[in-house]
Amino acid sequence: MRAKMQDMTWRDRHGNALTDYPRPSVAVDVAVLTVRERQLHVVVVPSERGRALPGTFLHPKENLAEAAGRALRTKAGLVDLTFHQLRMFDNPDRDDRGWVLSMAHSAAVSTRSLPASTEFVLVENSRPTTSLAFDHDDMVAAAVFDLRDHYARDVDPARLLDEEFTLLELRELYEIVFDRPLPKDTFRRHVIGSLQGTGATSTAGGGRPAELYRRASNSALPASAGSFLLG
Repeated sequence: MRAKMQDMTWRDRHGNALTDYPRPSVAVDVAVLTVRERQLHVVVVPSERGRALPGTFLHPKENLAEAAGRALRTKAGLVDLTFHQLRMFDNPDRDDRGWVLSMAHSAAVSTRSLPASTEFVLVENSRPTTSLAFDHDDMVAAAVFDLRDHYARDVDPARLLDEEFTLLELRELYEIVFDRPLPKDTFRRHVIGSLQGTGATSTAGGGRPAELYRRASNSALPASAGSFLLG
């Protein structure tokens, strides 16, 4: 009976079964971006190779999203975080422990919602200022470009600002995300149609009162904004 069952095992045209092929280990890593002290940062955790992104190996019967959520929870103490896949990092030499593929994920979250014990590394020119383990520097760079793509299509989609904000606060956030100064009037022209005035003003900073806005019900930015921000 056993021999008969073996004969029913799927084989390719060369007669090889799936178990005849070498298999890589599969991991997940999550780049969590945030803005603190008016600069972009990424969440890091300690590892055997130094600072690294929260990550883990895929467990049996577990999908990639479940593994990524587990890594955030057990390695960084982060729960209920919205994240999404970036891409697979598959360089055969990316991990000196063996053949390991890693599906990189990305998230962006307000610092207000992170635990006080969270450790960060500053991001400049799209990369961590302190080199991370494995190829995690490249993952952070991919996450930064992904964040910019989202911010070029919608007003503060990660809610890094409070629900109400001034145009100055919004522009300063976008200058941090896109890592360049943005002309005041041009920026206003591109985003104002995606905002809703609250009728209230803010005197934060001691200057002239500034109107407070919130994201409109349709906060998508026009295509011209994407060209302006990404160009």
